[in-house]
Amino acid sequence: MVGVVWQQNPDYNNKGLDNMKAEIIMIGTELLLGQIVDTNASYLARKLAQVGFDLYRKTTIGDNEMRIAEAIQSALSRCDVVITSGGLGPTVDDKTRDAVAAATGRKLVLDHELLNYIAEFFNKRGMDLGKNNKRQAFIPADATPIRNPVGTAPGFIVNHQGKFVLSLPGVPHELEYLTENTVLPFLQQQFGIKTLIKTRVLKTAGVGESNIDRLISDLEEAENPTVGLAAHLGAVDIRVSAKAQTPAEVDLLLDRMEAKVRERLGDMIYGMDADTIEAVAVTLLANKGLKIAILETNTGGELVRRITSVPGGYGVLAFALSTATDKIAAVLPGEDGLKAPLSLEGAEMLADRICRKAQSEIGVAVIGEEDPDVGPYSKETGNTYVGVRLPGQTAAKHIRLGGISNFARIRITSIVLDLLRRQLLR
Repeated sequence: MVGVVWQQNPDYNNKGLDNMKAEIIMIGTELLLGQIVDTNASYLARKLAQVGFDLYRKTTIGDNEMRIAEAIQSALSRCDVVITSGGLGPTVDDKTRDAVAAATGRKLVLDHELLNYIAEFFNKRGMDLGKNNKRQAFIPADATPIRNPVGTAPGFIVNHQGKFVLSLPGVPHELEYLTENTVLPFLQQQFGIKTLIKTRVLKTAGVGESNIDRLISDLEEAENPTVGLAAHLGAVDIRVSAKAQTPAEVDLLLDRMEAKVRERLGDMIYGMDADTIEAVAVTLLANKGLKIAILETNTGGELVRRITSVPGGYGVLAFALSTATDKIAAVLPGEDGLKAPLSLEGAEMLADRICRKAQSEIGVAVIGEEDPDVGPYSKETGNTYVGVRLPGQTAAKHIRLGGISNFARIRITSIVLDLLRRQLLR
């Protein structure tokens, strides 16, 4: 642990409190203004779950002492642990120290050892300790300081009537370091937590959330493990979370529920956790020793971008062409009598044409309406036609979505990648 020595609380351990409650408070006006993306909240949520804490609420507050103090007091009325992120810098708008002191009825006091530690940090790096940096050595009375070896903002822990406020800096790499080396060991030691919570995420692409829900809605009512859906642009994740006292028990629960979900959804599931549909498709192509040629119109090269964004992507790409629909005949001539590119037959013929031109094993053609006014927020959603030519087989799909918006391009290419994946698995 980084600069923290704390004795385990026997009351918590003897009571065997397995469902400890936590809340996190993210502090910074820049978060409310959308000037930066809050990655700290999702990180803390994952880490708290790993040590068995139930996260009940996340609150985002601007740099206002009164509102931060009110949020802390409110959280303490509901939960055992409150973790704050941000507001520990040297400037006048860093209000977390004052707010925690106010919320817990304490004064701010200068911790001389902490001040010396901060001064040593600056000295080792050839930096001058500014007058405002002294502000960072003031912490609520009786708080335990958390030294920060990777930054200038120390944190602290306040024990308030048997509940705890842990304040951490908002710089992501500093928060993550202190969480791993101080916060998690402290929580495990202090509460003697027996429960372990673990999550698996099963990934799908190109399948609607409502379609998945119809197939597994009864599983979503389970209490342990829990099953939930998270829709993203062009994808739906199935989150399975289990709670048990040992790793073996939690893995067994997850295995059983995962098997039920896979039985219902079959090959809709392309991967798990950090897998992406483009990485799975590239891996299948590479493992089979196949090269792919791609023709795109309204997706504007998005399919190629996604394939080449993963390791090995360029290695499976034989040829790529992005053009307007009315330019296809000029840039990709053929003698196959193509009359209507915007059709299932036209997409299949163009997939074969691009395949023969590149002398590759696989050809994919994505041909759609390029009207910028067509899209998810207009009356007309448009049309896109996909053709896939593989050794000994062809496939085609009509996607009822067109246009050139980013939304359309991601949705369409997710469906195309999933279609390609399924064909490669046959």
